Amino acid sequence: MSLTKIQLDSIENILKQSLRHKFETYKPETDSMPFHTRLLGKDRLALYSFIHSLSTNFGTSIFEPVAVTLASSRFKIAKNHTVAGNQISEKALYEIQKIMDSLISASEKPNKLFEAQAIRKVANEPQLRKVKPTLVDLYLENESGEIFLFDLKTVKPNRGGFKEFKRTLLEWVGVVLAENPKAIVSTYIAIPYNPYEPKPYSRWTMAGMLDLEHELKVAKEFWDFVGGEGAYEDLLDCFERVGIEMRNEIDEYFSKFNRG
Repeated sequence: MSLTKIQLDSIENILKQSLRHKFETYKPETDSMPFHTRLLGKDRLALYSFIHSLSTNFGTSIFEPVAVTLASSRFKIAKNHTVAGNQISEKALYEIQKIMDSLISASEKPNKLFEAQAIRKVANEPQLRKVKPTLVDLYLENESGEIFLFDLKTVKPNRGGFKEFKRTLLEWVGVVLAENPKAIVSTYIAIPYNPYEPKPYSRWTMAGMLDLEHELKVAKEFWDFVGGEGAYEDLLDCFERVGIEMRNEIDEYFSKFNRG
């Protein structure tokens, strides 16, 4: 087991609090679905709606704080929902646009190490511009000062969004290096779990825009990086334990939709 009891207790507490908060604030869809209701029952329809609603904020309410808890024993700094920086050089913006143009036209293949080096060369030159880049979902910094920035995405991101994902990763490099030109920074898209298991995650749709080796971490690869080897399996077990412990509480909550 890679996770400590303190970490496991903290994660279980996050899950319980998140579910109970959702129970208190959740309001089912008000659309009338008479055929569905009579066929399946109000409680099952409420459960379906609840799961959909929970999934939309799973990242901020569960995955991000859980990731911080996992990383707390392995990294000097671990925080979520934070700012990478607020200024970038105009030449870095120009380099980023050049990179994007070459990828969109398929005249170049993604190469994060080369791209980051091109941005580094101009990151601290004059004419810095104020910017407001996408917030970092997970910020990690190890004892050596190396920085890792993650953008957590849904498990099946829209293919049309990959261009903006890539631009965000490059802009994060630019704003970090504008503040500290010597910083060692890596930026990633993180997919919390693989919906295709036991088949491999379908990465080919991202291949033209992301450097799959240096810009993408999926499921076990992500969680074990954050929490150490074995963290992914420990985390799944943790979710299962909470589900078993709260089963009666969950059943009681949804049974009220059939009352009256």
